[in-house]
Amino acid sequence: MSRKTGSLELLDMDPNHFGKENYRSETKSLNLGKGQDSANWGKTSPSKSYCSSSSTSTENVVSTLERKKAQAASESGTLNRPDDLPLLPGEKVTGQARDVTYLCPYQGPARGMLTVTNYKLYFRSADKDSNIIEVPLGVVSRIEKVGGASSRGENAYGIEIFCKDMRNLRFAHKQENHSRRTVFEKLQRFAFPLSCKLKLFAFENQEVFSENGWAVYEPIAELKRMGVNNDMWKITKINEHYTICDSYPAVWAIPAQTKDEDIQVVCSFRSRGRLPVLSWIHPESQATVTRCAQPLVGVSGKRCREDEHYIQLIMDANAQSHKMIIMDARPTANAIANKAKGGGYESEDAYQHAELVFLDIHNIHVMRESLRKLKELCYPNIEETKWLSGVESTYWLKHIKCILAGAVRIVDKVENHKTSVLVHCSDGWDRTAQLTALSMLLLDPYYRTIRGFEVLIEKEWLSFGHKFQQRVGHGDEHHSDADRSPVFLQFIDCVWQTTQQFPNAFEFNEHFLITILDHLYSCRFGTFLFNSERERAVEKIKDNTVSLWSYTNSNLDLYRNPLYWANAKQERVLVPIASIRHIKLWKAYYCRWNPSMRTQDPVYQRICELLKLKDQLENTAQEYRKEQQQRMTRSNVSPT
Repeated sequence: MSRKTGSLELLDMDPNHFGKENYRSETKSLNLGKGQDSANWGKTSPSKSYCSSSSTSTENVVSTLERKKAQAASESGTLNRPDDLPLLPGEKVTGQARDVTYLCPYQGPARGMLTVTNYKLYFRSADKDSNIIEVPLGVVSRIEKVGGASSRGENAYGIEIFCKDMRNLRFAHKQENHSRRTVFEKLQRFAFPLSCKLKLFAFENQEVFSENGWAVYEPIAELKRMGVNNDMWKITKINEHYTICDSYPAVWAIPAQTKDEDIQVVCSFRSRGRLPVLSWIHPESQATVTRCAQPLVGVSGKRCREDEHYIQLIMDANAQSHKMIIMDARPTANAIANKAKGGGYESEDAYQHAELVFLDIHNIHVMRESLRKLKELCYPNIEETKWLSGVESTYWLKHIKCILAGAVRIVDKVENHKTSVLVHCSDGWDRTAQLTALSMLLLDPYYRTIRGFEVLIEKEWLSFGHKFQQRVGHGDEHHSDADRSPVFLQFIDCVWQTTQQFPNAFEFNEHFLITILDHLYSCRFGTFLFNSERERAVEKIKDNTVSLWSYTNSNLDLYRNPLYWANAKQERVLVPIASIRHIKLWKAYYCRWNPSMRTQDPVYQRICELLKLKDQLENTAQEYRKEQQQRMTRSNVSPT
């Protein structure tokens, strides 16, 4: 099947356009009743015009290509829509407002037409440069009306849109046009469809691609790639109907000696029924990375004989070591506090030959607040004199360092000490996923390929029940929900940090990581929807939506790293330096909407040239090898 053309990439916005978003509702809001405050809202800073009309940064690569397709279709007369609005298959216009002013904090006001579809917000200015702003409604966190009937002053009456990806939008409406109410209602309806009893756009999307992304991950095939089944580990479908643990996948790998009747008991002793199961096994030493949730020991220090025996079986499955490391992702104080709620951690007295280590990674609420501070720092204006101290005060880089350091400790135990590691936090679906996925990325070169990384996300994040719906809030208007948190974003940030230290160890480039994050929010694809594999099976996500991997794997050249070097001599295990001296702020993501921070080089063009040059050099090297082989053959045949 060939891909349908004429679509415009979801996130191709001129990165000149967005203001500061406060992640929580408690933060300072605009005073809608005072004309003076409303007038201040309408003011912009045209003197700070850092931005150019075109962007050459990698985050706009796909959108640039798709815009060219849309323009070509428009010129040939195949687009018959208002203002040649490019639509995805299944996308429909739901409302339009003319004479709307976009308030850019850099270039000043721009007047034009605002269109709302069931997928995106689309603004086209009326000036000759025809600036286009486009944002998927899945990215919207909240929408607020600004100004009222008594508001005075230019651009004092309108709408402010707060986004999940480090940017804001501000639009001013003329009161006499009565357009604000219509736009506001349409935005509320299609940005938060679940709150309005509607389907997410992913269920309306009719795009067709040459690749089937749903076939990327097959759990039994992935376990067999790692050498399971074997003498010590077996594949089980005991959870095939999700009755043992509803947040775990249908297929597990567990110690071969485990009895089915013990599984139920162990599940009852672990939070949410999330018992220890295999994530990764070392191909030589058989040391393993396993994952689970906290034990339900409580303040009385309960014990479970079956759980202790089960942990011993995991330990015995590794003949290279007679001990196990239990990595508890939480700070010690948090783990102790969980005892009062019935949770806790393993006692080294109860679990013989097990060593307990706390990794001091903070909870989802701390991380949410840290990202909120980072967003305030990065947009709309960056204070040069306080930039470094401002970054430090967010603690974001410190949190990234702690997560990366935890993964490095796991790698050290498995690779150098040949010791199995059990990882958990409280429920085993946030910090645990960060640590297992990162450590597997560092241990196994397969996960550093494009398809391997897709498998890693499918396996450790999606199948093992990271609650994407709750953490991201797809289609939900409750922006201040305490369950929202940037857990997956931190994982991708840690991956990016590793690519900076090992630039030729990864097949994928930075644009691939940004594309994944963009579609984490967009609701264009079904990949990140819902909280568990069971929920996706009930919603028949594979039948009713398109996979993100269908999109990426149909455009692989966009995401290839020209510096990638895949050969037998390459380092199999990566050990990044988890020091604050080496951890950097990912400006290409967090600051990409601020034109003063945006790269000015034509990165995509350079990557294409490097990929072509790399292919030419590899072909030339192959020809020389053949020629050398032929010479050696001739010299062996001919007399001395």
